[in-house]
Amino acid sequence: MTLRIGILGTRGIPNHYGGFEQFAEYLSTGLVAKGHEVFVYNSHNHPYNSSTWNDVQLIHCYDPEYQLGSFGQFIYDFNCIIDARRRNFDVILMLGFTSSSAWGWFYPQQSTLIFNMDGLEWKRTKYSKPVQKFLMLAEKLAVRFSHYHIADSIVIQSYLKSKYAISSEHIPYGAEILDNEDESLLQEYGVKKHGYYILMARMAAENNIEMILDGFHASNSTKQFLVIGSVDNKLGRQLVQKFKHDKRIVFTGGIYNHPQKIHTLKYYSNLYFHGHSVGGTNPSLLEAMASRALVAAHENAFNRSVLQDDAFYFSSPYEVKGLIENISRGEEQSCMIDRNLQKIKEQFNWETVIKKYEDFLQRCVVEKMSRSLKEKPTM
Repeated sequence: MTLRIGILGTRGIPNHYGGFEQFAEYLSTGLVAKGHEVFVYNSHNHPYNSSTWNDVQLIHCYDPEYQLGSFGQFIYDFNCIIDARRRNFDVILMLGFTSSSAWGWFYPQQSTLIFNMDGLEWKRTKYSKPVQKFLMLAEKLAVRFSHYHIADSIVIQSYLKSKYAISSEHIPYGAEILDNEDESLLQEYGVKKHGYYILMARMAAENNIEMILDGFHASNSTKQFLVIGSVDNKLGRQLVQKFKHDKRIVFTGGIYNHPQKIHTLKYYSNLYFHGHSVGGTNPSLLEAMASRALVAAHENAFNRSVLQDDAFYFSSPYEVKGLIENISRGEEQSCMIDRNLQKIKEQFNWETVIKKYEDFLQRCVVEKMSRSLKEKPTM
């Protein structure tokens, strides 16, 4: 069955932001390659302003976020939803719900509405208590107004079942396996093969960057620690100030649109630290696994569900210090890397993910059509 699909909830493609935008890029092009007609909604501020990209049709909607801040996201989502009402989509796939479910009364009910429920947004410490309460409400509204649900993590799937007594389809994200590492790229950062540690994340409290750096700072390591991510926010500036006298810690800033450089830095690192503690299956973790990095991850159910026993875990600066001072690379560590790579090949590759989405979307449309026919009054 060929579908007409609208994808909402991102700033748009091609990806210039990460997260859901990267996912929308892979998914939309993958579904188009399978013969479906796919539309992705783009902010009018998106740097790419053409009407198509790799045979994906783009719909540009007015987005006042640059003027209004976060409230502008609500206006942008509303504009996208109103436009979608006249497009006669078979499926509307909503990526996340933070600023869209408030408009649930306007969703086009003739389409099959499917939500990717994202992570537990209301747990993110960057939000104030009132905002966290709103996000809990937004989550409830997303459940109420959508027809079907997707969970990218089995932890999220279990949460939805427990909290709302709803079933959801578990479909994780994917990662691309790269083989183009270039050791000469390390020279830019003054590091050598297996001679440095690395983390790559947004400067957010729930990513536990300060915990990781506290542990490293207290260690006796002579290696460098590369912190990759923009520090242009309150926490980022605080961390730069706090560790400015530790010359081993290098804040590189963000590295954007250089997949070979990012892959190389992960591949040659001695240990890749993943501190994320909120959300579902994190794309950056999958990418580290695909880059054959040896992973040390924050101890939580989300990370455990992906890595299982093929990582080192920490939950305090003391444990980070212990990992840095005691882990050496050997056969056991190589086996952990190989098993994580096998997970990418078998569970988290884009071909499998896109096929699961296609099957689920088609199944939902058929089921909703069948239910509508049964509910239609007979003459």
